[in-house]
Amino acid sequence: MADTTRDQGTARLAHLLHVLDVTAHGTVTEAGSGANVGDDLFTGETLHQPNGRVYGGQVLAQALTAAWRTVGGPDGDGTGTRLPHSLHGYFLRAGDLDVPVDLTVERLRDGRSFSARRTHAIQHGRPILSMIASFQEQQDGIEFQAPAPKDVPPPEDVPGALETLGRIDHPQARHWSHDSAFEVRHVEGALFLGPAAERSDRQHVWVRSRGSVPDDQFLHRALLLYACDQLMLEPVLRVSGHAWSSPGLSMASLDHAMWWHRDVRVDDWLLFEQEASSAQGGRGLASARVFTRDGVLVASMSQEGMVRLPVPS
Repeated sequence: MADTTRDQGTARLAHLLHVLDVTAHGTVTEAGSGANVGDDLFTGETLHQPNGRVYGGQVLAQALTAAWRTVGGPDGDGTGTRLPHSLHGYFLRAGDLDVPVDLTVERLRDGRSFSARRTHAIQHGRPILSMIASFQEQQDGIEFQAPAPKDVPPPEDVPGALETLGRIDHPQARHWSHDSAFEVRHVEGALFLGPAAERSDRQHVWVRSRGSVPDDQFLHRALLLYACDQLMLEPVLRVSGHAWSSPGLSMASLDHAMWWHRDVRVDDWLLFEQEASSAQGGRGLASARVFTRDGVLVASMSQEGMVRLPVPS
């Protein structure tokens, strides 16, 4: 079963890489839905999700890819030397799995070191995501990072979704255990089937792609952006004594901010050190720092999301 699952995960990763390879269509000829005449226009496919909605990490990664394609060489082919270092995005509407995503890119600025782009993801003539990303030339500067957490067991000693969910006949269980392009291993125990044994505002999760990724640093950064959206709000569930299976739970990403600090490889194990900062008004805020197995800090991120549960009668 392990070999079959690995093959399925590799195939899922290959399909994900295909979906992130958005198609260019020239420029926008008619303004509307956040797009300006002359903006660059791209289209991306959608990945199936058992909950019936487009996964937010997919749209973020596609929006980033479309923006980067305009930062590259003179043909906008993404062959330049500037890589994404920060991103801020707002999720505006739920996405429709049955139609492709149109992506319009506004070229805000190209300076000597930085380029800025605004991307709108559009379906049915309405924006579902609005994002601004910044790209930078590789440059030297001050070197400092926060230390990696200590006494975290290695990923080999932590059970993954396959061990937790592999034998459960349910679409969500199969999605996490067999069909996902990424392996996810919760150090403090997963929240798939029930609440954590102890409430805590922190958690540590090992993450790795199920298969090798080409030696393309932009692609690794985009895939990290894709992967993180599925984990970001879990500390809010953990500290409140809830789980993904809590009856009546409704969750959705509202906004996402991310900073890439150093080069990263998603096909090597990465440790997410996560923390919930606040929960109120049907919203929760959480953050994460991402380290390599050797303790190098490669990225930081924050996300606020809608977290709603039925009010006790």
